[in-house]
Amino acid sequence: MAVDLTYETHSITEDNERGIATGHLPGRLSGRGREVAAELGARHRMRPPDAVFTSDLHRAVETAAIAFGDTGIPVHQDQRLRECDYGDLNGRPVSELAAVRSAHIDRPFPGGGQSYRQVIDATREFLGELATDRDGQRILIIAHSANRWALQVLLGGERIEDLVDAPFQWQPGWRFRIDGQWSAAPR
Repeated sequence: MAVDLTYETHSITEDNERGIATGHLPGRLSGRGREVAAELGARHRMRPPDAVFTSDLHRAVETAAIAFGDTGIPVHQDQRLRECDYGDLNGRPVSELAAVRSAHIDRPFPGGGQSYRQVIDATREFLGELATDRDGQRILIIAHSANRWALQVLLGGERIEDLVDAPFQWQPGWRFRIDGQWSAAPR
């Protein structure tokens, strides 16, 4: 059993450019974001994935549509790949979120939000299905920061406590692998 994964963050949004933490709100790509989404698709043309899985939030769906809409590669939306629900902080300045992020690793954000551990659990469930249904395939995931952290925890052995306050450094894809030794069972 092996699945090769590439994670790509959704492209640049209007909220990103304004310093807003979109969270569970849909978001919309900026003009520069649409250009970056097209570049994402071009990066994967030489060795295309077997399938693309994306968050069902608009900014991720829009990124996938621009990058892969004309390729015939199947694109699947999955709500388990949504950004962490920041509750009352959805749509608030990033500075407000950053000030309290580490307090919500295990405790949900107030106002009906999630904890980062809940995002990890949803991602674990998603990966369990991939491991079963997509053996031998190359899969591309387009999602959000919390999902990348979940992949780093589940497949990279990192600690969420070390990731939530680390500065974001964009790169053209993060690579992961689900192999025969990975288990979807919580640790």
